[in-house]
Amino acid sequence: MSCNWGTELWDQYDLLEKHTSWGIDFLERYTKFVKERADIEQSYAKQLRSLSKKYHPKRSKEEESRYTWCLGFVATLQQLTEVAAQREELAENLTMQIVCELSRYTQELKTERKSHFQDGRRAQQHIESSWKQLESSKRRFERDCKEAERAQHVSDKIDMDNKTEGEKRCSLKARQTAQQKQQAAEESRKDYMTSLNQFNQDQHQHYHTLVPVIYQRIQDMEERRIERVGEAMRLSTEAERKVLPVLSRCLDAMMDAAESIQPRKDTRQVVDLYKSGFDPPGDIEFEDYRATMRRSISESSYLDNRTEARRQSRKLWPFLRKNKPPPPPPTSPLPGGVVNTPESPPPASKEPIAQRLNDFMSSGSRTRKQCLRSLKRGLSLKLGSSQADGSNLPPEQRRKKLQSRINSLNQEIQRQREQRDALLKMKEVYERSPQMGDASSIDSRMEEVKQSLQRLDEELRRNQAWLVEVDSKSTNSSRRQSGGCGLNSQATTPGSSSLKQLDNRSPASRESPDGSYTEDHSAELHFKSRSSEFEDDFDDEEPLPSIGTCKSLYPFQGQNEGTLTLVEGELLSVVEEDKGDGWTRVRRNLDEEGYVPTSYIKVFLDSSAKGFVQNSRLV
Repeated sequence: MSCNWGTELWDQYDLLEKHTSWGIDFLERYTKFVKERADIEQSYAKQLRSLSKKYHPKRSKEEESRYTWCLGFVATLQQLTEVAAQREELAENLTMQIVCELSRYTQELKTERKSHFQDGRRAQQHIESSWKQLESSKRRFERDCKEAERAQHVSDKIDMDNKTEGEKRCSLKARQTAQQKQQAAEESRKDYMTSLNQFNQDQHQHYHTLVPVIYQRIQDMEERRIERVGEAMRLSTEAERKVLPVLSRCLDAMMDAAESIQPRKDTRQVVDLYKSGFDPPGDIEFEDYRATMRRSISESSYLDNRTEARRQSRKLWPFLRKNKPPPPPPTSPLPGGVVNTPESPPPASKEPIAQRLNDFMSSGSRTRKQCLRSLKRGLSLKLGSSQADGSNLPPEQRRKKLQSRINSLNQEIQRQREQRDALLKMKEVYERSPQMGDASSIDSRMEEVKQSLQRLDEELRRNQAWLVEVDSKSTNSSRRQSGGCGLNSQATTPGSSSLKQLDNRSPASRESPDGSYTEDHSAELHFKSRSSEFEDDFDDEEPLPSIGTCKSLYPFQGQNEGTLTLVEGELLSVVEEDKGDGWTRVRRNLDEEGYVPTSYIKVFLDSSAKGFVQNSRLV
């Protein structure tokens, strides 16, 4: 079947014009559809990113990086972000490859359609003009023929009635008029024949040459439009298929994250995290009250003493807020990381507690709060000096903490050694090539690295000794537990043995069975009366105003409660000046407050704050 609009639809000009207009409208509608779909993909990607960011951990928490289910969820969120990126890429491809191209092509198509139909309209006007000329020559030929016939009829009638001389003259005149009319009719006939031939030629050219060519162009234009729509649909499908492999990999990664969750491993992590290492209590002995002998120490008394030790440990800090643990002294007040040990007394000895009490009693209300806070910090530094070795922790947690500290020290020592080797090489280069630099300028830095290595080695040996002590205690405890079942009734029970060990320990290293730190009651009784007197004032304490700023010179890890972690070059607000014990109280972002080593920071006090501090000291 023929499919040529020029021959099959030669008389459907108006319908073709309407059909092509509807085709362009469809192209514009499809372009709008793709644009809206791209907007939906973009919005979907934005929502996915927002969702992933909302539930993604704000910071790298140790608890969340320890369990497989937390790691699996984080991996799922990361893959969800990748899915959002692929959706954004799909939206960009739809916009650039389809929407923009179709919009430009639509404008070109409108211009081409307008040109084709203008050519068709001009051809139609030409054939109509030729038809009107033919009709005009035809009517003129018909009129001239009728007039010539009428003139001939008049001439014939006069000739029949020709009798007189006058009538003969009239007959001659009528014959001449008839001849003129016949000549005019002949000319009209020739004009009519010419117009008819011209119209037939124009009509043949119109319907067999001009109209087929114009309609064929319109048909080609329509086919290109349809082909462009199909190409746009194909590009849309290919754009979505292009991201499917990446999306499939993301889904596979999500599946792998789900399959990587190990319940047994996570529960083991809980055991490793919270295991204390203490032995469970043994059997309770039978106590015969019929005998007049002294009651033997049993596990029940051990438990009573254990409860009493917990109660006493909670009363150890008389000058603190309720439900708020004291700020223990950090392990190292110096950049080198030297830890306070029983052999090296803590820096708090520079300012005795008795002197702080005298300052407190002789100061004003505002200065009294500062002295009270300094007194509290001095007491915590004096009584809590044993926390540097982790003795306030259960054995298992203490072992992990010491091992982690040893690993960190080894890494720091390795870094310092690499820095020392680099300085040595640089010094050798400077010595061989003096123009590159002064070799003596490296000596000061070399000395600093050397001192830092000495301090780190000393701290490493100290922590290794503590770790050996923990391991030896754990070994002895396991031996006692395994060998204690075969003892007779006169043998020492686990409870009594623990109590004897507690009693034989020195006050500085005393540790309760549950891992809490205890001290003798002399320090507690010394400040018990003062704690009841100052408790109300300290509970109503307001946040101290900033008296200046400081800049950290070295990084510092605040591992103990009450200390603040520092980053090199960080700016902080100074809340309380150093009282002589080597610690300065600082604040970060109005919500984090703690103590940092004074030697780690450079303090810039305000002029008004300097006067206030001097006045408070004079008082």
